[in-house]
Order: sequence, then C-alpha cells, then structure tokens
Amino acid sequence: MAGLFEAGVEIDRPVTEVFAYLADGRNDPDFSPRVQRITRTPDGPTAVGSVFRSTVKDAGMKTAREFQITELDAPGLDVPGRIRWTELSENLVTAEGGYDLAELPGGRTRLRVFNTLTGHGFGRLLVGLALSAARKDAPDFGRRIKAAAEASGRRG
Repeated sequence: MAGLFEAGVEIDRPVTEVFAYLADGRNDPDFSPRVQRITRTPDGPTAVGSVFRSTVKDAGMKTAREFQITELDAPGLDVPGRIRWTELSENLVTAEGGYDLAELPGGRTRLRVFNTLTGHGFGRLLVGLALSAARKDAPDFGRRIKAAAEASGRRG
C-alpha cells in the first residue's frame, strides 16, 4: 500500500532563496521536529546524487533514513523550481517526494511539498497510520516550512 500527502504554502521570500534553503536538506530540523540529526555527502553544494543521512523519531522510535536527490532544477525567469528525492534506506515505511516552487509577484514563493509513503513487509500494515498522521500534520508542516524559510532570509 502507498499513499500521497501534500501541503501548499506561500512564503514571503524570493523563490531563489527558498529553493537554496530547501535544497540544503541540513535545514530540515528547522521545520521538521522529527529530524534529530542530518548530514549531506559529498561535501559541497547539493546536487543530483547528493545523499542526506538522518536520524528521525517517529511514534517514539528512532530510525536511520537515507535520501538521495534525484532532480534539482533551480528556478529561473518564469521557470519553476523542482527538487525530488527518493529514500534509499530499507525501513518499514519509506518516502519519495519533492518540492515544487513557483515565483509569485512581490518577491514571494508558492511552495508545494509532497511525499508518497510506501509500506514494506510489516510496514504495509503501518503505512495507513503513517499516512493518516502525515496528512493530518500537512497544513502545520507547510506553516513550519514557511516560518523557517522566512526566518532564514532574515538571518542571511
């Protein structure tokens, strides 16, 4: 069993800044309290093939996660931005997803974040619960991304 959850939000920062912030997955703990630690390999800017390794806590259990960037298309003049990832780790429930970013008037950004969760083995019984929780949290998740991206612009 697999299922999709998504959230959309408008961010009061330019699309190029939001793209750069989200492309660096090391920022994930800023808006995802489940991410306890995250690193990127290889060193240097995020690119297709970059791998982010994290420790996350879901439902009281810590798991190791490994995601690879599969698409990284920077936004340009009237060109939307796209970031895509796939999970390499072998967990009971895995995710594949991305960000779509579009420029809005006034230096703002429209963001869509989405993930498809897939259950494996015993995880097929758990994926429905994980999906339900993710869908319930999706609007708040979008708001946390908005707040973190806007705050990063004030820091930078």
